[in-house]
Amino acid sequence: MSIHKLTSTNAFVAFDLEDAPAAGIVRSAPKILQGGATDLARSLTYAFATLEMKRGGASAGINAKPDERADAIAAFVSEVTPMAADGGLVLDAAKGVPAEALAPLQAVDGRSELAASDHGADTLATHLAGLGPVTSAATVTGGLDGKQVAIEGFGAAGPALAEAAAAQGATVVAIATTAGAEIDADGLDPTALRERWVEHGDAMVGDDADPAWEIFGVTADVLFAGSKMGAINHETAGKLGASAVVPHAPLPFTARALAVMQRAEVIAVPDFVSTAAPLLAMWAETEATADAVIAAAGDTVKRVIDEAAEHSDGLFLGACHRAETFLRSWRDELPFGRPLAS
Repeated sequence: MSIHKLTSTNAFVAFDLEDAPAAGIVRSAPKILQGGATDLARSLTYAFATLEMKRGGASAGINAKPDERADAIAAFVSEVTPMAADGGLVLDAAKGVPAEALAPLQAVDGRSELAASDHGADTLATHLAGLGPVTSAATVTGGLDGKQVAIEGFGAAGPALAEAAAAQGATVVAIATTAGAEIDADGLDPTALRERWVEHGDAMVGDDADPAWEIFGVTADVLFAGSKMGAINHETAGKLGASAVVPHAPLPFTARALAVMQRAEVIAVPDFVSTAAPLLAMWAETEATADAVIAAAGDTVKRVIDEAAEHSDGLFLGACHRAETFLRSWRDELPFGRPLAS
């Protein structure tokens, strides 16, 4: 892991693998911690390795107060544009960074335009961000038909996730945003959830919402988790009402939480598998179609989970060993530490 500090503004880029093309996100806040950034970069390295792509993870942080942020982001973009143009760095906007601010980077970073193409009400990348976790959940539970699911951290890809789960026969019984939780054992309509998200964002749950943390105790077959890194710690893990936890965003559980879930026989899907599907669209072949990428994503996620689940050390470590086998095929050394929230 290396940290590249910028000279034009108070910012950095964490690169997980030396001398390898890298991709990740950029966030901005008064203080972005390098520890969290390195964790995010590691998760992406393992996601690329899961897909057998010779790339490493990256994560950038721009430290700026709100009134200084626009200038800081502009300086950041200007300084890292040569890295993007050389094919060495691909970044997407995350918390605190408007997507349009990265347009100069994305114009030269060499990714396929397919990921940003329309697919129904979403982009293809967003569709895959819902499909990957749902395919993961269906694989580890033997199918979602008749199952109950909850979505913690319902965000931009939340509607796609809810619709993909419903398409496989599942009932969404709870969602949680930063504003609170909505729980209904009879089920929440995915179409209505999309409409409310588009209109209200996080406030879609209403003023009388339950506390967001209550979703962790909801009885369900699957909890899709992803509000933030480490959202499930060891204490929360001991109170889960779900039989399986499937990440829809990076690193939702800690190492201690994983141990608690394994002792309780709660299935914990590795985030670097369930969230990897959009990467297939971002680096799709020129002649690829959306339907082909969607089919490949579903097949790949299922195959990886089936293979990893057969490992003697269990699903999570089995997926790690599988990714590391690919990393060893083109790297002299493995990165130190597995992808888990600190």
